[in-house]
Amino acid sequence: MRIWHMWKGTFQDIFGRVVKDMSEHTGLSDGDFGILDRLDLYGNGKLRQQELADSMDWTKSRLSHHLTRMERRDLVLRRPLETDRGVQVIITATGKSALDDARPIVSMAIRKHFLDLLTD
Repeated sequence: MRIWHMWKGTFQDIFGRVVKDMSEHTGLSDGDFGILDRLDLYGNGKLRQQELADSMDWTKSRLSHHLTRMERRDLVLRRPLETDRGVQVIITATGKSALDDARPIVSMAIRKHFLDLLTD
């Protein structure tokens, strides 16, 4: 159990440092980045809201509240699906630009706080 707790603490510390670096440089939260990244990688810029919630392991309510905040910042927009019930979440040009700006910062933070500390 000590090894398990040590690993969890180390992971949380590294993850927290990466998120802190990203947030300080971009203004994006971990949730913002996760949503934008999934929209870009999994959906080519758009996903059904339920698919997005499932991919993040978030409840529909949690995602909905977060998307409302992101819409206010023009990072995403939501549109009803034309063919059936449901909502499509779409990354905006502002959101894509924020994601593109964040990716190298996240990569550098992962290298600094994790990869560079590994030994052979």
